[in-house]
Amino acid sequence: MLIQHAVTATEGLEVTVKHGEQRIFVYLRGLFNFDSSPDFRDQLLAILREQSPKVLIVDLTQVSYIDSSGIATLLEALKIARNCQTTLCLQGLQGRVVHLFEVTGLSTLFEASGYGNAPAESKVN
Repeated sequence: MLIQHAVTATEGLEVTVKHGEQRIFVYLRGLFNFDSSPDFRDQLLAILREQSPKVLIVDLTQVSYIDSSGIATLLEALKIARNCQTTLCLQGLQGRVVHLFEVTGLSTLFEASGYGNAPAESKVN
Protein backbone atom coordinates (compact mmCIF):
# COMPACT_ATOMS: atom_id res chain seq x y z
CA MET A 1 0.00 0.00 0.00
CA LEU A 2 1.42 3.36 -1.01
CA ILE A 3 0.61 6.60 0.72
CA GLN A 4 1.37 9.80 -1.14
CA HIS A 5 3.40 12.07 1.07
CA ALA A 6 4.24 15.19 -0.85
CA VAL A 7 4.38 16.77 -4.25
CA THR A 8 6.68 19.74 -4.63
CA ALA A 9 7.99 21.64 -7.60
CA THR A 10 11.18 23.64 -7.59
CA GLU A 11 13.05 25.18 -10.48
CA GLY A 12 11.63 22.90 -13.17
CA LEU A 13 11.65 19.65 -11.17
CA GLU A 14 8.49 18.14 -9.71
CA VAL A 15 9.04 15.69 -6.86
CA THR A 16 6.43 13.21 -5.64
CA VAL A 17 7.15 11.07 -2.57
CA LYS A 18 5.13 7.95 -1.82
CA HIS A 19 5.59 5.76 1.23
CA GLY A 20 5.25 1.99 1.05
CA GLU A 21 5.54 -0.52 3.87
CA GLN A 22 9.34 -0.70 3.86
CA ARG A 23 10.09 1.44 0.81
CA ILE A 24 9.87 5.02 -0.17
CA PHE A 25 9.35 5.96 -3.82
CA VAL A 26 10.53 9.33 -5.10
CA TYR A 27 9.26 10.23 -8.56
CA LEU A 28 10.97 13.03 -10.47
CA ARG A 29 9.56 14.92 -13.44
CA GLY A 30 11.34 17.59 -15.45
CA LEU A 31 14.87 18.99 -15.39
CA PHE A 32 17.29 17.69 -12.76
CA ASN A 33 19.98 20.33 -13.00
CA PHE A 34 22.01 23.01 -11.21
CA ASP A 35 18.88 25.02 -10.43
CA SER A 36 16.73 22.17 -9.12
CA SER A 37 19.26 19.86 -7.47
CA PRO A 38 19.87 21.84 -4.21
CA ASP A 39 16.22 21.71 -3.13
CA PHE A 40 15.86 18.09 -4.17
CA ARG A 41 19.10 17.28 -2.35
CA ASP A 42 17.65 18.69 0.87
CA GLN A 43 14.46 16.64 0.45
CA LEU A 44 16.30 13.44 -0.33
CA LEU A 45 18.78 13.77 2.51
CA ALA A 46 15.96 14.54 4.96
CA ILE A 47 14.19 11.33 3.91
CA LEU A 48 17.35 9.29 4.39
CA ARG A 49 18.31 10.79 7.74
CA GLU A 50 14.87 11.13 9.34
CA GLN A 51 13.02 8.10 7.99
CA SER A 52 15.83 5.60 7.29
CA PRO A 53 13.83 3.41 4.88
CA LYS A 54 15.13 -0.05 4.01
CA VAL A 55 14.79 0.81 0.32
CA LEU A 56 14.62 4.21 -1.35
CA ILE A 57 13.65 4.14 -5.01
CA VAL A 58 14.25 7.21 -7.16
CA ASP A 59 12.27 7.04 -10.39
CA LEU A 60 13.83 8.98 -13.26
CA THR A 61 11.35 7.90 -15.95
CA GLN A 62 10.11 11.46 -16.49
CA VAL A 63 13.45 13.22 -16.14
CA SER A 64 14.22 14.78 -19.49
CA TYR A 65 17.63 16.16 -18.53
CA ILE A 66 20.21 15.61 -15.81
CA ASP A 67 23.49 17.47 -15.40
CA SER A 68 26.55 17.00 -13.20
CA SER A 69 24.89 18.62 -10.17
CA GLY A 70 21.99 16.17 -10.41
CA ILE A 71 24.44 13.28 -10.61
CA ALA A 72 26.40 14.69 -7.66
CA THR A 73 23.16 14.82 -5.65
CA LEU A 74 22.45 11.15 -6.40
CA LEU A 75 26.03 10.17 -5.50
CA GLU A 76 25.85 12.02 -2.19
CA ALA A 77 22.51 10.34 -1.45
CA LEU A 78 24.05 6.96 -2.28
CA LYS A 79 26.86 7.53 0.21
CA ILE A 80 24.44 8.55 2.96
CA ALA A 81 22.06 5.70 2.11
CA ARG A 82 24.87 3.17 2.51
CA ASN A 83 25.79 4.68 5.88
CA CYS A 84 22.13 4.36 6.94
CA GLN A 85 21.96 0.79 5.60
CA THR A 86 19.39 1.86 3.03
CA THR A 87 19.39 0.44 -0.48
CA LEU A 88 19.16 3.27 -3.01
CA CYS A 89 17.66 2.15 -6.31
CA LEU A 90 17.32 4.10 -9.53
CA GLN A 91 14.37 3.20 -11.71
CA GLY A 92 13.27 4.23 -15.16
CA LEU A 93 16.59 5.32 -16.62
CA GLN A 94 16.11 5.81 -20.35
CA GLY A 95 17.32 7.72 -23.38
CA ARG A 96 20.13 10.18 -22.77
CA VAL A 97 19.97 9.65 -19.03
CA VAL A 98 20.64 5.90 -19.22
CA HIS A 99 23.37 6.53 -21.80
CA LEU A 100 25.07 8.99 -19.48
CA PHE A 101 24.95 6.53 -16.56
CA GLU A 102 26.32 3.70 -18.71
CA VAL A 103 29.13 5.70 -20.35
CA THR A 104 30.35 7.13 -17.05
CA GLY A 105 30.10 3.79 -15.22
CA LEU A 106 27.61 5.22 -12.72
CA SER A 107 25.08 2.51 -13.50
CA THR A 108 27.32 0.01 -11.67
CA LEU A 109 27.21 2.02 -8.43
CA PHE A 110 23.44 2.11 -8.03
CA GLU A 111 20.92 -0.65 -7.65
CA ALA A 112 18.79 -0.25 -10.76
CA SER A 113 15.60 -1.60 -12.23
CA GLY A 114 13.35 -0.71 -15.08
CA TYR A 115 15.90 0.67 -17.52
CA GLY A 116 13.83 2.07 -20.34
CA ASN A 117 10.59 0.88 -18.76
CA ALA A 118 7.70 2.53 -17.03
CA PRO A 119 7.87 2.53 -13.24
CA ALA A 120 7.37 -0.93 -11.81
CA GLU A 121 6.62 -0.58 -8.11
CA SER A 122 5.71 -4.24 -7.77
CA LYS A 123 8.97 -5.41 -9.37
CA VAL A 124 11.25 -3.86 -6.77
CA ASN A 125 11.53 -5.80 -3.52
